[in-house]
Amino acid sequence: MGRPKQFDPDVAVERAMDVFWRKGYAATTPQDLVDELGIGKGSLYNTFGSKHALFERALARYRASQAEWLAELLDHPGTAKDRLRGALEALVELDLGDPDRRGCMAVNAAAESAPADAGTADTVRKMFARTESAFRATVEEGQRAGEIDGGRDAAALAAWLLATVIGMRVMAKTAEDATQLRRVVDAVMASL
Repeated sequence: MGRPKQFDPDVAVERAMDVFWRKGYAATTPQDLVDELGIGKGSLYNTFGSKHALFERALARYRASQAEWLAELLDHPGTAKDRLRGALEALVELDLGDPDRRGCMAVNAAAESAPADAGTADTVRKMFARTESAFRATVEEGQRAGEIDGGRDAAALAAWLLATVIGMRVMAKTAEDATQLRRVVDAVMASL
């Protein structure tokens, strides 16, 4: 009879997410995970199967939490343009407020692993699609209210907003302050 697990796998996934987010997949060693999770390598592999399987669970956890967070930001009261500005500004504050300047775990994973890892590419693609869909719904709401030109392609605007967010999250990793990123937010809002 095996020994019972002495750790909570959900907490382990959350902690692993932080390690992968900070260091990236390739630079994270099994020993890094064991040290952060406070478990033995045997428990790590018996519970999660592999470093890659744990990474996939951590990335899925990140995707779920970030998508929920953005949906909440876009669901606040106010005009569509105010909510879009609020979401962009919240991302700037989030990224610049992070002392490790981790950026977006999904963007990091897309750049590092997605080209050679179909599972990672699929998870990131789904997160981007969900984000783009949330932007599109908000843009369409703004078009119905007359605050965003109804003649513009809402799908194209949503894709542009997603691309802008991805770029801003990369820029935030090296930004000295919020000035440049706030100019991007201002330009986006003036262009809608």
